[in-house]
Amino acid sequence: MPSEMLQTGPLKRGLKNRHIQLIALGGAIGTGLFLGSAGVMASAGPSMILGYAIGGFIAFLIMRQLGEMIVEEPVAGSFSHFAHSYWGPFAGFLSGWNYWVLYVLVGMAELTAVGKYVQYWWPEIPTWATAAAFFVLINAINLTNVRVFGEAEFWFSIIKVVAIMGMILLGCYLLFSGAGGEQASVSNLWSHGGFFPNGVSGLVMMMAIIMFSFGGLELVGITAAEADQPKTVIPKAINQVVYRILIFYIGALTVLLSLHPWDDLVATLTAGGDSYGSSPFVQIFSLIGSDTAAHLLNFVVLTAALSVYNSGVYCNSRMLYGLAEQGNAPRSLLKVDKRGVPVLAIFFSALFTLICVVINYLVPKSALELLMSLVVAALVINWAMISLAHIRFRKAMQAKGVEPSFKAFWFPFANYLCLAFVLFILGVMLFIPGIRISVFAIPFWLLFIWGCYQLRLRRQPR
Repeated sequence: MPSEMLQTGPLKRGLKNRHIQLIALGGAIGTGLFLGSAGVMASAGPSMILGYAIGGFIAFLIMRQLGEMIVEEPVAGSFSHFAHSYWGPFAGFLSGWNYWVLYVLVGMAELTAVGKYVQYWWPEIPTWATAAAFFVLINAINLTNVRVFGEAEFWFSIIKVVAIMGMILLGCYLLFSGAGGEQASVSNLWSHGGFFPNGVSGLVMMMAIIMFSFGGLELVGITAAEADQPKTVIPKAINQVVYRILIFYIGALTVLLSLHPWDDLVATLTAGGDSYGSSPFVQIFSLIGSDTAAHLLNFVVLTAALSVYNSGVYCNSRMLYGLAEQGNAPRSLLKVDKRGVPVLAIFFSALFTLICVVINYLVPKSALELLMSLVVAALVINWAMISLAHIRFRKAMQAKGVEPSFKAFWFPFANYLCLAFVLFILGVMLFIPGIRISVFAIPFWLLFIWGCYQLRLRRQPR
């Protein structure tokens, strides 16, 4: 698009209440649940249900901390804004760029997952080819206007919600009517090696992968600048996170693990040598002879991955816009077209996400696990920044005599609990050979960001 057709201007507040609610929901349901749960199951067995409950609880506490700040100050690039305003310029610079990298990596992981889902129907199509095709489609949707993005995400999420509810209801019918066969029984949760078949350590070792599933809940914070009524809509969306986690994670996994012995399911999932080769939600219905349900669910998990990538494209462009407003990114990224779409910010993010196609071409079997571990490394930095910025934010509000209208729970105890959990996740990752490299990369990443920040300071006019 010619640069003369773009101008520096505000984002359009084109997202309605139903868009915000479903965007928040869309960030919670994606590859982490539908595909990442395969690797978790192999190590933790039925205890993975407890792991997702713990991870969801911590995620909810952090979302409340973020929500308190957003309701008081609904701005674009919220994480970076709060870190910058209440902690300092470098904190804002680090928070914003780290979140941008996080969602570039999430986008890569989701596109990789899309390739795996397509291979369920057409095994001969390489994952890199599918990733490339859907990369073009989703970016085209985001280049229209924010209302079109909101509508696309609304319907993507509706498909997910209806399908998961349908799966839970179908699973319950198969369980309690006897139609699922003799192997379908709630006793599967404890009768094949116990609830902790590999001990508590089997669950602990998977907590990092479990946390990947929740790396998207904070997306609701990015929508604040384009929400019609952020002070009403944002609290409602955040409060519903806990119910969504209970229904869509705990409920769906409980039904899934009851329908068939988990160890047989794991053997089927890993038969091709790839722990994340296919979705357990799809395979379970193949195993019990319901091929129609399996094909339908594969379509659903495909749309789920596209939904999260769609949200990621939106999120990254708005984060870059927020960084540019602060002076932490090139001012050209503030340029929008006549519909208020930050076109250059979308193109900039897309350029880096394309690396996903290369990774899938070079290492198709290990691409997803590598990308998930890198996402978790960036995610723990992001969550730590939210909790730390919230501590400073609350102290600033108290100094002004301002009482936040949407208070986080158990301040400051919950903040320190979340920070301790983040350190715990990093410690766990160090003991896992395939993903410990992402922990070692964190100091180098922080040093690189610090160097970029120093370069930015030197280039500022005195």
